Amino acid sequence: MSKGSHADLAQPGAEFSVRATPRARKPGLSFEDGTFRIAVTAPADEGRANAAVTEALATALGVAKTRLTLIRGATARDKTFRLD
Repeated sequence: MSKGSHADLAQPGAEFSVRATPRARKPGLSFEDGTFRIAVTAPADEGRANAAVTEALATALGVAKTRLTLIRGATARDKTFRLD
C-alpha cells in the first residue's frame, strides 16, 4: 500500500471517496484511481471504524480530523468525506 502525504489534495470543499475495511488484520492506507482505501483494526460497531477511518484520512491529508465531514456512507464501506 502506498504511504506518504497527500496534502496536495487538501483543498477546502474537496470531496474524497473512501473504501473502508473495518476489522482489518493490519491497518493501512493506499490511494488508487482517485479513491482512498483505508483498512482499520476497529470494528464497525458504534461508529468506531468511522472514527478510525476519519483519523487515518486526516493524517494522510495533513489536516485536523475535525475539518473532515462524513457526507455519505455512514453505514457503508464506500464513504464520501468533505474537507471544510
